[in-house]
Amino acid sequence: MIPLKTKEEILIMKEGGQKLAILKTLKENAKPGIKTKDLEELAQKLILKERALCSFKGYKDPESTSLPYPACLCTSVNEELVHVPPSSRILKEGDILKLDLGIFWKGFHLDAAITVAVGKVSFEAQRLIRVTKKALKLAIKKARPGNTFGDISNTIQRYVESQGFNVIRELCGHGIGRDFMRNRKF
Repeated sequence: MIPLKTKEEILIMKEGGQKLAILKTLKENAKPGIKTKDLEELAQKLILKERALCSFKGYKDPESTSLPYPACLCTSVNEELVHVPPSSRILKEGDILKLDLGIFWKGFHLDAAITVAVGKVSFEAQRLIRVTKKALKLAIKKARPGNTFGDISNTIQRYVESQGFNVIRELCGHGIGRDFMRNRKF
């Protein structure tokens, strides 16, 4: 269960969430020929400039034998789903890049993600990006007092499937707050 936040905590999270506009700068720099690790270096500099900390870097799932996550940014390209560490991989014209960034601000872990078209992408890739943006807008409209997570996720799933795409049920969202990975797998 995600704990309810006070008005003051919500204001702090809003302030930190505004710092995640770092993603806009990363999006502008995601061009053919750039390595995903170059975006990681930029993300680290921008996070430092905002006087925030990385949430993802060094995280280790206590139930796993995997190594700690090595970066601030997740850079999933094309068919890769989520949580792929930046590397020497070079972005190419037509790639779809998912950028996922988590920061720690005044006691709270905040997280945002965007999907970026690298150069000119196919019509189908453009359509996928449009559908996901609209699904987010529908979800935000549905996120009101009295509605449940089920109401919101049902709205997303029905719209996405009506457009010929699928949702991945195991990766359908999480909360934000003081506890980085409460009820969440990385």
